[in-house]
Amino acid sequence: MRQVFLDTETTGLEVEAGHRVIEIGCIELVQRRRTGREFHTYLNPDRAIDEGARAVTGISDESLLDKPRFGEIAQDFLAFIDDAELIAHNARFDLAFLDAELTRAGLGGQRLGGRLSVIDTLALAREKFPGQRNTLDALCKRLDVDNSHRSLHGALLDANLLVEVYLALTSGQGALGFDEDDSAAPIRASVQLQVRTRPLVRRASAVELALHEARLAAIDAASKGACVWKRD
Repeated sequence: MRQVFLDTETTGLEVEAGHRVIEIGCIELVQRRRTGREFHTYLNPDRAIDEGARAVTGISDESLLDKPRFGEIAQDFLAFIDDAELIAHNARFDLAFLDAELTRAGLGGQRLGGRLSVIDTLALAREKFPGQRNTLDALCKRLDVDNSHRSLHGALLDANLLVEVYLALTSGQGALGFDEDDSAAPIRASVQLQVRTRPLVRRASAVELALHEARLAAIDAASKGACVWKRD
């Protein structure tokens, strides 16, 4: 199975107010293993970044002036995520902004949620840890994922953290890597099963029996004849 872990940074929190995507970060996994493929870009939003967003991301308006517009990278982005299971934290937020960007670019014929299978790790976390804080930082702490290097939010940084959080949240699911798709064979662990209809019995050797008897004798002597293993 091919999965793409996605995160975005935006100029503000409200897509309805015309806020835009300013950074996209994606990490590819196949059979729950990193392939080394990433998609990462900063974007010129053609509008100012809200003060709150600047404080969280550290991204300034000036730093984005020479960056591409979304329409210039849209096809490359779609090519990277197509045919994958998309995984995001609070996925509705990211998908709403990306759907809006695709519509502006003339590619909004189908929403990403209808185009791809999507897993929301926030929903997974709320199911597993009801009533607790389930932000990405809170999950990193709870699941022992090192996020000490995260002083600011960044799409690629957060996508990398999300990979580790997701793997911890779903540990044990598909860990053996069974799959009918041989295309993932180069990075899939080979697992061989041996099935026995009768239990395997391993008998003690003469040396092991002698050591056992000597140990019982020592216990019996120390307990003044109370060793239960020497009773008939």
